[in-house]
Order: sequence, then structure tokens, then C-alpha cells
Amino acid sequence: MSRVRAARLAAAAALPGELLLVLAVAAGLRPPAAVLAAGEALVAAALLLQGWVLRSLYAAERARGAVRGEALRAAARAAVPVAVRRLLLHELRAGASLVRWVLRRPPHGAAAGDLPAAYTGPQTAMMYGLVFVSVVETVVLALLIPWPAVHRVVLVLDVYTVLLLLAVHAACVTRPHVVRGDGSLRLRYGALFDLNVPADAIASARVDRRYPEGRLPTLSGDGVLDLAVGSQTTVTVALSRPVAFTRPLGARGEARVIRFHADDPRAVVTALQGAAVTPPPRQ
Repeated sequence: MSRVRAARLAAAAALPGELLLVLAVAAGLRPPAAVLAAGEALVAAALLLQGWVLRSLYAAERARGAVRGEALRAAARAAVPVAVRRLLLHELRAGASLVRWVLRRPPHGAAAGDLPAAYTGPQTAMMYGLVFVSVVETVVLALLIPWPAVHRVVLVLDVYTVLLLLAVHAACVTRPHVVRGDGSLRLRYGALFDLNVPADAIASARVDRRYPEGRLPTLSGDGVLDLAVGSQTTVTVALSRPVAFTRPLGARGEARVIRFHADDPRAVVTALQGAAVTPPPRQ
């Protein structure tokens, strides 16, 4: 097995392995300290291997004459799987969104004349509930875990979980859907999903409340893309031609109909219909 392939496998296993460890502790399981230490050691070893391979690939790209930024991107593409890169990028963008939310900055990606459309209504209570449960869990585990080393590791993971939940919600708040002045539509779910629909691809739009099942996003066999929030969608957009999109972990798909949730669906539909009938400005 080549070192690059070993590094890719280690990167793909590190995040799920760490997640399983967090879930085990959160579920009330109390594995021996040796097991927890071994798990953390394996994750640390995977990250060290990843760093070593990245450094080697970066040095090789620099030796070929690539500039620093190009060399770093080439090394990351070679050593880190696409899904892991997208997850890490999502976390970075979510963290930036948390700062944007705290500072009360304007919505991301909305210019003058655009209509930002919020979609967090159905999930806000659930997200705050998860944050509350995570905080309570942090306090309880701090009282139950007797091993200082394990306690410190779990405390860091629990605090990170609370911050990540807040960051995911902040990304959804600061990255709304956007109906642009030219009639195009930008659909998002936080930093995980981003789809631009050109104005000439939109055939019609209507208020249409539905309760689909499945994960976000869900693409049916007939090309219907559901972007549900809180297991509901409120707007249906029929397309005049297929529109390609990228799933959160990098897979590609094509949609012919898009159903998504907006807290004020009538405003979104009115904006889309108004853009469709507004004549272009004279030159």
C-alpha cells in the first residue's frame, strides 16, 4: 500500500472513529481508560501520518516549481479524500458563520436588490434543544468520569460539540436562500449545500407545502430535489431544463423540480414571479 493511499484511508477513518468515541461516551458507556487512550492514540497517529504525507507531497510539488498555494492544494487533493475535505471546509465556514452571527453582519451572499429568504424556522427550537442537552451532558459527564485524562478529553469534545451545533445553526441563519434581482435563485443549507439556479432555468414557482422523508438533500428517481428543513418544504420550483448540483460530500446530481423550505414562501414566490415578468432594462 502506498503512503498516499494509507494517508487517505487514515483521513477517512479518523473522523468517523472520533465520532464513534464521542457517541459511546455520550450514550453513558464507560469503557476502560486504556480503550479510550488507545482510540485517541490511533486518531492522533492517523493525523500525524496525514501531516507527514502532506508535507512530502507539498515538498514534491514545490520541487516541480509550483507556488505555495498551488502546491498545498495539489498535496491536499492527493492525500485527503473529497468527503473529508468538504467536511473540514464546512466546519471552517460554519465557524466563520458563527462569528458573523455574533457580530450581526448582513446575510452572506445577498446584495442590494436581492431578497434573502430565511429557512430556519422549523429547526430553531430543535437546535437550541440539542445545545441545551449537550451542555447538560457535559456537566453530567464531568461529574461521572473519574479519570482526569479521560475527563479532559471528553470535556474538549463536548465543548467542541456545543460550538459545532451553534455554528451549524449560525451558518443557516447567516446563509439564507437568495432571490436575486435578475430572477436567479440561490438555495442553501448553511455551509453544507449551495445551489445556483439561473433565471432562464426557472419555468414556474408556487407555494406548495409538503412533508417529504429522507435526508437533506433527497433526489427522487423522477428528478425531484427536496431540500426539507424540519421535514417540510413550502415552495416548489419547476425547471425548464435540468440543473446540476453537488451533494454535501461531493456526489453530483441533476434536478428537474426543486422543492425547498422558506419561512415566508409567498414572498419568495412573489419575487420569482415578479422577476419573470419584469422586462430587461433598455441598453
